[in-house]
Amino acid sequence: MSTTQSERLRGLLEPLVSARDLDLEEVEVTPAGRRRVLRVVVDSDDGVQLDTCAELSRDISKTLDDTDAMGQVPYVLEVTSPGAERPLTEPRHYRRATGRLMRARLTDDGELVARIVSVDDEGLDLEVPGVKGRKPTARRLAFEEISKARVEIEFNRKPEDKAAGEDDESKEEA
Repeated sequence: MSTTQSERLRGLLEPLVSARDLDLEEVEVTPAGRRRVLRVVVDSDDGVQLDTCAELSRDISKTLDDTDAMGQVPYVLEVTSPGAERPLTEPRHYRRATGRLMRARLTDDGELVARIVSVDDEGLDLEVPGVKGRKPTARRLAFEEISKARVEIEFNRKPEDKAAGEDDESKEEA
């Protein structure tokens, strides 16, 4: 997609997305056979509901039909939220991932896997897991120290803040 088309689409779609209190994360047009796919990625601090994506899709479709922004070539419109493994590139992405595990490639060529504890304008407070039974350690990381980062998917994470006695009580009642 040309920069001009990308800027034009972003300018056209941004007000529609903002009106629903969402952030426009990405606008991408890719060829798919004789058609193109227009993929619009939106997000918010509270996540994005399927109904919201559907309503926004109708609004975007109508707006695109009323303009020539996509030209005469047929296209498929896809409105979605970011995937679980999307890159963390903006402070708001890190804030939305608070409590999650992330893998970061650092500017000094190091790599770090840590849980995001809190985020502010300058960087992150992290909890680095202990190795071989050692306790986790706290670490502060500035945004400038991160060259790439993404959330790590955890399949068997134990629930935090769940009192150990809760499980025991439920077993006793059964």
